[in-house]
Amino acid sequence: QESSIFRSADMSLCQLFLQTDAAYQCVAELGEAGMVQFRDLNEEMNAYQRKFVNEVRRCDEMDRKLRFIEDQICNDGVSIIETSEKIHVPQPKDMNDLEASFEKIEEELLNINQSTKSLKDAHIQLWETSQVIDKVKMMIDGGHTRHHASSVISRVAGLIEHEANGRDGSELKLVTGVIRRDRVHSFEQVLWRMCKGQVFIRSHDCDGEHDLFDGDEEKTVFILFFSGVQLEQKVAKICSVFHARVYDCPDDSASRNEAHIDIAQRLIDLNNVIEKTLEHRARVITAASCSAYTWKIKLLKMKMAFHTLNMFSIDGTQKCLIAECWIPTNDIDDVHEALRAGMIAAGSLVLPVLNEMPHHETPPTHFTNNKLTQGFQNIVSAYGMADYKEMNPAPWCIISFPFLFAVMFGDVGHAIIMLLSALMFIIFEKKLIAMKIKDEIFNTFFGGRYIVLLMGCFSIYTGFIYNDIYSKSINLIGSSWATGANNNSCWEWKGLKGYEDWEREAASQNQTFEIMLDPIYCYDKESGPYIFGVDPVWNLASNKLNFLNTMKMKSSVILGIMQMTFGLFVSLCNHINNKSLVDVFFLFVPQLLFFSCIFTYLCVQILIKWIFFPVDQAWIFGRFYPGSSCAPNLLIGLINMFMMTPRVDGFGEFKNDTSYNIGQARDDVNLDDFVNDPNCSLAFWYPGESLAEKVLLAVAVVSIPLMLLVKPFYVKWRHSRGLPVGGHSHGAEDGEFSFGDVMVYQAIHTIEFALGCISHTASYLRLWALSLAHAQLSEVLWSMTLGITLKMNGWMGAPAQALIFFVFGVLSVSILVLMEGLSAFLHALRLHWVEFQSKFYSGNGVAFVPFSFEKQIRIAEGLD
Repeated sequence: QESSIFRSADMSLCQLFLQTDAAYQCVAELGEAGMVQFRDLNEEMNAYQRKFVNEVRRCDEMDRKLRFIEDQICNDGVSIIETSEKIHVPQPKDMNDLEASFEKIEEELLNINQSTKSLKDAHIQLWETSQVIDKVKMMIDGGHTRHHASSVISRVAGLIEHEANGRDGSELKLVTGVIRRDRVHSFEQVLWRMCKGQVFIRSHDCDGEHDLFDGDEEKTVFILFFSGVQLEQKVAKICSVFHARVYDCPDDSASRNEAHIDIAQRLIDLNNVIEKTLEHRARVITAASCSAYTWKIKLLKMKMAFHTLNMFSIDGTQKCLIAECWIPTNDIDDVHEALRAGMIAAGSLVLPVLNEMPHHETPPTHFTNNKLTQGFQNIVSAYGMADYKEMNPAPWCIISFPFLFAVMFGDVGHAIIMLLSALMFIIFEKKLIAMKIKDEIFNTFFGGRYIVLLMGCFSIYTGFIYNDIYSKSINLIGSSWATGANNNSCWEWKGLKGYEDWEREAASQNQTFEIMLDPIYCYDKESGPYIFGVDPVWNLASNKLNFLNTMKMKSSVILGIMQMTFGLFVSLCNHINNKSLVDVFFLFVPQLLFFSCIFTYLCVQILIKWIFFPVDQAWIFGRFYPGSSCAPNLLIGLINMFMMTPRVDGFGEFKNDTSYNIGQARDDVNLDDFVNDPNCSLAFWYPGESLAEKVLLAVAVVSIPLMLLVKPFYVKWRHSRGLPVGGHSHGAEDGEFSFGDVMVYQAIHTIEFALGCISHTASYLRLWALSLAHAQLSEVLWSMTLGITLKMNGWMGAPAQALIFFVFGVLSVSILVLMEGLSAFLHALRLHWVEFQSKFYSGNGVAFVPFSFEKQIRIAEGLD
């Protein structure tokens, strides 16, 4: 049995027989083990027809009560105490005790809440009554408000004709109450308009502290003076609309004083009662908080166990439960041990029976991962789960994903920030897990901490390759450039020896000091090239971008073709595992030939150009012409290959005939025009290039019909002989064979592969584009921040540098590390999902989802 990281673990379909009395405890032990995926044998039944529906309902009701208790605990700001000890599944007989505990606490809290609400409402009313009496004493007992109100109302009443009959103008009624302060203005306007000015209003804001139980609402006491029964009814309706509370106020001053003293005493007594009630509630809440987490886990496990038991079928005697489940073959012995432990815990003497079943079904896919590989497996699974026994891309992504990210993110400084952040997550891993932080963004970064760690390490490596740290180069061992020379106003540098002398001389002659580096003199022939990465002298060159662009662009193409070629060889592993020779010889081989004859050949040309073709020399008709500045052009050469441009036949032929010298040019060709061709479209890589390219192109063209036609006709031949074809063709698995469907499917994949080779190769140029963008953004940020302050003189230099360094750090982390890092991550993700995995990965499998208490608890706590 092979490892379950490169391919899915071997899976067995098993049948399980459990005694009814021991079934619950056995299922609980399997839930603790987390190695079994059960199949629902009662799909035709609804939830109310299953055997353990009553137990599930009781669990749901207990879950509702427990959520209520947890809400009350959280409302009081009390933390639920979590325990690290293992919480075992309660026995079915313990359900009654749990139900009684939940019901008692819920009823007690409901009674406390109701009593507390009534007491708080009474306290609010007493406080408002005391405020009303205080303001009435101040407004009436302390002045002539009542006399003034009576005279005003009498004068107004005399002007209103329909109020003249049957009303005593001296009869004055008083209404007092409390209203929210922000409603006073509207309240007064409505009273004036609805009562036609016949109501005299006085208001005064409540002073002192707000009532302890009435929130932060600011309130105002109002006093209304009016006469007449109709006005009394209108006033009552208006007060009701504005939610104003009306309180009776004694008419005489002595009664108001007595009422005020009585209310003050009642408020003191009521505060004591409320305080005792809240203390009792706090004791109940504190006691519940110590057990709430344990109750939650017990209830969750119990509910999961009964849900799983509802998936089992029952034999005719009602004494045995039958289940079917998928189990990793390597874990069958552990499952036997778990079943034996469940039998002992249940006190049963009948050992559960577990039998492997023969089957023709496609098992679920299961990979064994650890903390390092799980993050990369999640990246692959987000695209689609691998088919059973299909090669898993995750192990290869552990290296290729952070490396391609680093190609786009290569900067030592930014990579160190990323590396240190990942190391902090890893060093304090246990503490952070114990904190159970539920923030989604934090959990995303924490879950991918090992991915970030590898991305940081690889980015440091590529940063040293690019010799780039915060857009600056490091000159640790000295440049390896050759000697240099000058030319009028522009210094054309071929080296850095005597750099300071050249700079001083240029300054003394008032000339522009500009370094133009010619890659042909990239190193001193005696000392050899720069030992590692890009020579630091390029950071000083004005043509740095041209050189780095060419290097990164060609490197991107090489890396892309290498990864896609590797993907083709991974597909060969799938074909061999499926024992499909037709896929090996008429799918993999034609694909490899098509890809190699065009794109691997392009990589070889790039390597040859780097090694044998300096930029100022060219191979023309088999001869070296120094100083031509005409190395063969890759893009034009590739186009000429497809167009079969008669380059050789037009100017000379390479033959084995000794009478015709290799590289001999025809008399009607002007060699000077050829050498000075600005596009280098007719320069040669090697003798016989045109013939070799025609052969390669012919092989690539022949590969397409092989991919398209052989397999469909082979499948049709097998079907005509009555042989099984399901394992050889998509669309033949359902029992009905359709040659048209097989042909269309094969045509789609052939066209997709042929066109995808071109588009995918071009897609890898994003490695170059993202690397260029990151380097340029880093350079712009340096020049716009530290580049300015480092040139400042005087006393302002130091504080300005401190301030700008802070700005530089914030922008570097937020833009160049986070935003650019996210961009490079998404592009690396696309390259793996589309360009790499499309060569061998279908992603149409079904994941193995075991019955696991641990997994479900993490989901319930919002950690997964």
